Amino acid sequence: MTERITPVGSAGPSNPPQAPHAPDVPAAPDESDDNDRLPPARFALGRQTWKEIAHLLANLPVSIVGFVYVVTLISMGAGLAVTVVGLPLLAGGLLGARLLGRMERARARKLLGVRIDEPSPVLVRRTGFFSWLWSSLRDSVAWRTVLYDFIRLPWGIVTFTVTLTSLFLLWPVLPFLARGLTNVDRAMVRGLLSPSDELERRIAELESDRGVVVDTAAADLRRIERDLHDGAQARLVNLAMGLGLAKEKLLEGQADETVAAMVDEAHGEVKLALQELRDLARGIHPAVLTDRGLDAALSSIASRCTVPVKVTADLATRPAAAIEGIAYFTVSELLQNVSKHSGARSASVDVWRADERLLIQVRDDGHGGAALDGGTGMAGLADRLGAVDGLFLIDSPPGGPTTITAELPWRNRGDGQDGRD
Repeated sequence: MTERITPVGSAGPSNPPQAPHAPDVPAAPDESDDNDRLPPARFALGRQTWKEIAHLLANLPVSIVGFVYVVTLISMGAGLAVTVVGLPLLAGGLLGARLLGRMERARARKLLGVRIDEPSPVLVRRTGFFSWLWSSLRDSVAWRTVLYDFIRLPWGIVTFTVTLTSLFLLWPVLPFLARGLTNVDRAMVRGLLSPSDELERRIAELESDRGVVVDTAAADLRRIERDLHDGAQARLVNLAMGLGLAKEKLLEGQADETVAAMVDEAHGEVKLALQELRDLARGIHPAVLTDRGLDAALSSIASRCTVPVKVTADLATRPAAAIEGIAYFTVSELLQNVSKHSGARSASVDVWRADERLLIQVRDDGHGGAALDGGTGMAGLADRLGAVDGLFLIDSPPGGPTTITAELPWRNRGDGQDGRD
């Protein structure tokens, strides 16, 4: 019997049996590519943190500039105060301190996200060098900026040193250090460089109100001058000329009908001049308002309106003369608008007191459309009321009706104001 020996390592028969054909299966993806791919590089610190770091590093050079400026300003201003140029030099230096404060507010706004309004300009009450000098020397915004720049140098050294060291040695906790240090900066900026909101707002209002009062007074003086020049003055000139001619004729012995006619014409001119003077005086301050109060005065102007007007005044006492006058002229102007522009068939005026406010409401059933920019004097009324802390509201939809509400601060009539002062 013959044995067949297969060498070790042989692949066996040259034609091994084939397995049944199987469908193609896609190869599994090679996961080694994903494992070798690195994530995108990123900064370890956020954008806001880098802004805070930049602010802290810039504190040292900025504080050095501010400190040197302030020390130079104070030393020179104080040293030369006994001379002519000392105080003007100090005043100019304070204006420069305001510029440093503006730059610091801009830096804090850009890098720290602190939103601080700019303070109002230096308020100079009168024109002239000495008025400017006094206003500049008592500028609280500039002096607070001087204090801010004076105390910033030690803080700038601390923040610069800590931040620079932390960039290399304490970088894991640097975001927390930067936030804590910049919070101190934010507090200092808000405390020393921000304007006093209520004071600044009130100063701005008073500046605006003062301008309105001055413009209104100037306009009233021009109106009075124009009325006197074109009205009563012209009639009095004609009267003087007529009486002069009559006198000449009398001296010539011509006492006839011509002189009588001239005297009669002069008499008529006198009566017209007196009437115009009464109207002018009523436009300045009507006698009925002084003698009888707001109720009677409003009834008087309502009787001159071209549409029927119902007046209701519920006032237990009379307000101060100034408030009473403003209320009277406000209603007078509104009723003139009713007569000229509204096309109304009736109107009403209601006046009453609510707490510490005097309220006036004028209604009409006209075609509406009244507005502050309508050319009917509404803007001027709103400005006049605003000058005394009043309000002026218009509700006038197209087609009507129109309701206009005015509010004035109530001030009691003082001692001695009995209506005839």
